[in-house]
Amino acid sequence: MSSPLKVFITGASSGIGLAIAAEYARRGAILGLVARRGDALERFRQAHPEHLISVYPADVRDADALAAAAHDFIAQYGCPDVVIANAGVSRGAVTGLGDLRTFRDVMDINYFGMVATFEPFAAAMIAARAGTLVGISSVAGVRGLPGSGAYSASKAAARTYLEALRVEMRPRGVAVVTIAPGFIRTPMTARNPYRMPFLMDVDHFARKAADAIEQKKRYIVLPWPMRVVAMILHVVPRWLYDAAMKNAAHKPRAATD
Repeated sequence: MSSPLKVFITGASSGIGLAIAAEYARRGAILGLVARRGDALERFRQAHPEHLISVYPADVRDADALAAAAHDFIAQYGCPDVVIANAGVSRGAVTGLGDLRTFRDVMDINYFGMVATFEPFAAAMIAARAGTLVGISSVAGVRGLPGSGAYSASKAAARTYLEALRVEMRPRGVAVVTIAPGFIRTPMTARNPYRMPFLMDVDHFARKAADAIEQKKRYIVLPWPMRVVAMILHVVPRWLYDAAMKNAAHKPRAATD
């Protein structure tokens, strides 16, 4: 009988992270869950008493707290099989309107938080020549979305970082998977004041994501029709992109949410 998977997930208290945690619980995994909302993590643990679940109330901007959580998880269960850097925020921000702090916060959480999540696990995975590092990017990182410059920039940074990391880790026996969601039905997207094509149920997303991780896919866009959208966005000329997006609805600025 094979041993249960050991999975460590950040941003696990709601939305995509919570759904992925629930999917891995259904698959019998040992879980390490990180989020700022410790009460939500504790409710999840109490709802799954038959599973081994360690919870770590922490902000991914706190690298020391992440390192402590990683060391505790490894001490209890050994090196994880899968580490999922999921924690992220989406906040509207516009240059020239005093939103510099929002730009910094979004980049700190969505990009630097991902690096800080992987850092304390990398050496153990390399030593074991096993494991998978998973980063949640976004289709929004393919082109800059007006009104969402902070979010698009952070996800573009995550996407290119994960690509570099994948090439670095491959000869060391560690897989790197990039998952780029389109529109997923979560509390985060519920506030979007615009049409969201191919909106995907978050539980369906979690099942597809876990399957892709198991298969060690290098890069996957979910739902699949958004892969076509992403490909078009990537190659459309700048003049046409500018014309198409000039009247696009903007995400509300964080200061006015």
